[in-house]
Amino acid sequence: MKSTRLRTILPLALTVFCSPAMRGADIRIMVSGAFRVIVADMAPAFERATGDHLVIESDTAGALAQRIAAGESFDLAILPPSSLEAASVSAEVRQDSSVVLARVGIGVCIRKGSAPPDISTVTAFKETLLASKSIAYIDPASGGSSGIYVDQLLNRLGIAESLKSRIRLKKGGRVADLVATNQAALGLHQISELLSADDVLLVGPLPEEIQSYTSYAGAVAAHTQHMKEAQALLVMLQGTEAATALRRRGMLPPNPK
Repeated sequence: MKSTRLRTILPLALTVFCSPAMRGADIRIMVSGAFRVIVADMAPAFERATGDHLVIESDTAGALAQRIAAGESFDLAILPPSSLEAASVSAEVRQDSSVVLARVGIGVCIRKGSAPPDISTVTAFKETLLASKSIAYIDPASGGSSGIYVDQLLNRLGIAESLKSRIRLKKGGRVADLVATNQAALGLHQISELLSADDVLLVGPLPEEIQSYTSYAGAVAAHTQHMKEAQALLVMLQGTEAATALRRRGMLPPNPK
């Protein structure tokens, strides 16, 4: 009789114990490339504190905006503010929850072991590009903010045509990967992306006169089933631990003093 009761109760107990509510929720985050490392840094602490699990979807800002506009499910979006405010995305997020989390500039990287070039002034940076065998940056067509800016910058500097045959475009992911595998001698990307890569050396940021900062803002999805959890993560991303992660990853607070 006792054995029969155990066979009846045990499956019920396992069902309750292993239910989604007991295991926590899967919180789906759509985050554009440069801020991905910060979410990944904060994920363990968030998961320990809440019992929830972060599912991190990373892509260029343009690609994520298209996925959101197409109706893909998510709980929290972290994109440049202009992307969150675009008509195709704004209806899918709670605009009253939007908050700027950080900003990051563009840097230059080379393969480790190579001699660092001079990028200390606009003139030196321009000469370094013209002397480089190959230069990598994000394909502007993929919607990456750094790639769009670099493409415009080369035109502004009047060297786009001279460099045309030496440009290596990355459709997504890390530009540093092309440098690390000798597919490009020089890489231009957000500093946080360059610092997170192995086998490359960050030479430094672009000269301030031609620097471009990309801001990242978070907003809760309009139709999420996990609003409290998404809001809790957004709060954590504004805290002191996140500020430490930002500094370590080469990013800046939204309004540095």
